[in-house]
Amino acid sequence: MQDTGSDEVDEKIEHKLSNNLRGINEQSRNYIRDIVVLINREIGINKIISIILFGSQQADNDNTIVSDCDLLFIFKNRVSDHHIKEIERYFIALEIKHKFKEPTSKLTGNVLSVIQQSTGMFISHFLTKRKYWEQAVFYKIFRVNKVFSAVFAPRNIVLSNVIQNSTILYGDDLRNIIKPKIKISVREMFRSTVMNLFISFFALLIAPKKELNSIKYQLEAIKWSLKASNYYCFEDSELLNTIVERFISFEKPKAKLKAKNFYFSFLELRNQPFNNLKFMLQCPFRILKIHIKAILFRKLTKLTKRQIYETKFEVKEYDISPRDFPLRY
Repeated sequence: MQDTGSDEVDEKIEHKLSNNLRGINEQSRNYIRDIVVLINREIGINKIISIILFGSQQADNDNTIVSDCDLLFIFKNRVSDHHIKEIERYFIALEIKHKFKEPTSKLTGNVLSVIQQSTGMFISHFLTKRKYWEQAVFYKIFRVNKVFSAVFAPRNIVLSNVIQNSTILYGDDLRNIIKPKIKISVREMFRSTVMNLFISFFALLIAPKKELNSIKYQLEAIKWSLKASNYYCFEDSELLNTIVERFISFEKPKAKLKAKNFYFSFLELRNQPFNNLKFMLQCPFRILKIHIKAILFRKLTKLTKRQIYETKFEVKEYDISPRDFPLRY
């Protein structure tokens, strides 16, 4: 362990953090402070280039009882993988202490780790190095399964959401470095569809075991579907309430009431989660529908833009006065 000598260094770090933690709830503030103090004492805060808070725990965001605290730590390249793995053990203990992670039995933990390690779901810390961030190496940034992320993860949409919907808590702002590398295509939507359906069916599979709290996974699958599809359509990171309103508006008049009831249940369950079997059985179909609506919306938007452009071009082409010719210099 690295000996800093006194609490003065920790106080200086907390002072640097304090302005950026305004508006964030007390649970998250305390967790973040403990994490940063831990890193400073273990390997030194000077080894960190940037700390990024993204997702629901930011000020004025979609924070609910099922929300975790998503923190991305970007270390200098010279920090060894061994050191990173060593301090990660303490992170998990702090997540349990601050109630961002529930203590589980070994069997339960092994079952849930399959989905968590594959997708990064309900993991509140992501530790990476600068080189992986600059190269936008998704599985190295979020420390998820390499094969799963390559085949199923909507990597560019996730990275775009992190860049757009995040706060720099400490250090340098490296977000603009990877912006040029991110291109959003329809392939991302297919990946998002498959990944979230996988999560949804996994949740249905473990539903009989109440202690596994499967509703949390269904809620995340719907949330991730909405967030990814919304970004694909509008390239922004609005609050869930706004995104829900957008996707209700996509529905045909006869289907709007059914959609409203589903999304009302979704938002209510995020605040008071319980295993609502009727809602859970509807989730796979709704995930599929969200993505199809998004793909059709973007296709229609592109077609409309093209038609407007062609119309303007035609007007310019034929609205030419004879006096303009011949050209004079």
